[in-house]
Amino acid sequence: MFDIGVNLTSSQFAKDATQVVERARMAGVTGMLITGTSVQESVAARLLARQQHGYCWSTAGVHPHHASSWNAEVAQQIRQLALQPEVVAIGECGLDFNRNFSTPAEQEVAFSAQLALAAELNMPVFLHCREAHARFAALLAPWLDKLPAAVVHCFTGTAEELAGCLALGLSIGITGWVCDERRGLELRALLPQIPVERLLLETDAPYLLPRDLQPKPASRRNEPCFLPHIVRQVAAWRQEDPEWLGRKTDENARRLFRLV
Repeated sequence: MFDIGVNLTSSQFAKDATQVVERARMAGVTGMLITGTSVQESVAARLLARQQHGYCWSTAGVHPHHASSWNAEVAQQIRQLALQPEVVAIGECGLDFNRNFSTPAEQEVAFSAQLALAAELNMPVFLHCREAHARFAALLAPWLDKLPAAVVHCFTGTAEELAGCLALGLSIGITGWVCDERRGLELRALLPQIPVERLLLETDAPYLLPRDLQPKPASRRNEPCFLPHIVRQVAAWRQEDPEWLGRKTDENARRLFRLV
């Protein structure tokens, strides 16, 4: 089972990142993708991935929250990072109209520029979309025939939005959000609609600790070692064997990010 979304550069992992990776290995996690969300975080993600060669890889990109930082210098830095062997996708990039830490216009500029860069370099994209589906799809669609692959990380949208993403040919990243009885039930019901070859699983650690995890950890920090719990729960709700689903989603991740 492969964790496609780990924020290992978070300050919450500053003191024990190596031990976090080791706990994931011991739990049966077969690899992980470390998320880059800014130039600084993308540099740090790449360095962490290099330290765990053959087990960790990373993305390079600018999250919509940081889109206001996008300029020619940032674009060049992301380009240079993308040429490194540990970096296997452009992103996390996309639109987030929930908080608008950067303006929608700034987000659209940064998103479109990163799509263009991914197309130029023939790299997959690691996507973020929150409360922006229509505009997200409109900006993304013209690039899809120029991109090798795309995954919507941490999908939490509606049935209509899921159908739209699948119609575009996107892969879908599912987190422990579906383990939350307060806000994850709608998405949980949609899980069987995701074709297994399009399904990827992730923790989004240190965020989104599964609420139904038993026994509950002393810390509220999520870790990639909890991915097996998410695999088991998703498999149960899809009525599939968890070992089989873990293998399939690992294969999906390695194919999408070209790790085979």
